[in-house]
Amino acid sequence: MVDALQLFAQQQIKESELSKLFDEALTDTVKRFEETGSPVITDGEQTKPSFATYPISGIKNLSPDGVVIPFADGHTRQLPKITSGPFHYTTYADAYLRKAKQLTTLPVKQAVIAVSAISLLYPQEGIDGYTNEQFINDLLNEAESDIRRCLNSGAHKVQVDFTEARLALKLDPSKNLLKSFIDLNNKVLNRFTQEERKKIGVHSCPGGDHDSTHSADISYADLLPLLFQLNAGSFYLEYAGEKDKQAVLESIKENIHPSQHVFLGVTNVLDPRVETPQEICNTVLEAAEIISPQQLGTTDDCGFSPFADDISTSRDTAFAKIKSRIEGTKLAEEKLF
Repeated sequence: MVDALQLFAQQQIKESELSKLFDEALTDTVKRFEETGSPVITDGEQTKPSFATYPISGIKNLSPDGVVIPFADGHTRQLPKITSGPFHYTTYADAYLRKAKQLTTLPVKQAVIAVSAISLLYPQEGIDGYTNEQFINDLLNEAESDIRRCLNSGAHKVQVDFTEARLALKLDPSKNLLKSFIDLNNKVLNRFTQEERKKIGVHSCPGGDHDSTHSADISYADLLPLLFQLNAGSFYLEYAGEKDKQAVLESIKENIHPSQHVFLGVTNVLDPRVETPQEICNTVLEAAEIISPQQLGTTDDCGFSPFADDISTSRDTAFAKIKSRIEGTKLAEEKLF
């Protein structure tokens, strides 16, 4: 499928051929996810151009020279920027959700990109006749619609991918950029009722691309107090890859609200070694000594190879890690309850 994406970009295969491969990959992903025993699954996001850029796929008013994101190993990713307004999504995440739900009877969690990430598409030099304020108003409406359409289509949870949170601290140590991102995301979240927000979660990590990160050198302790100010019901947090796990747990305990749940990443997606169920169990039990088990769940640190050209993690490795996580979590549940 990775090869086919490259061929399609070079106009060497037809869209119908690519769509057939997408359908095969999605069917395989759902089947293998079910086989792990996971009580909730996702579609694997394989049919998105990327987890960040699916809303603008095929949009015409784009320039390629947007914000550059540097990774620790020296490679970069570059966002595009819009050249005119008004701004609208070309694709909403419920399109992916509805396809996945046709293939399973299990609950499906759907990922969407955070409004703060898409806000970076507006150029610093501005756009004649289309102010940043107008762009943000359009963007807030689109981001709300993206989430609401997923909820209306039966998503078990909607996960807002806020991977730029920790990066914001690297770009601006004063925390003003992060605070502006928190405020922007809350403007979307506050459009939902308290009951609806129970089904909305936020994911944060230091990035994961070609087994490298963009902000792992930034203290988690500086991020978490602000992160838990988001009016979301759940938080899906990178954790397995952290060096000072005790400090992370203490910060979560100090900042999590009674109505919120935290899903700790217990599989390191940047490490090819598959964790054993007992290791996962031990990680959960250690966390449960500090965080209430009633507020605790498990997830993976991040996506496995979240860009279409990233082949650093094999499909078999990803599902082996997920299966181990499910088994290890069950072992911990038996001990805790």
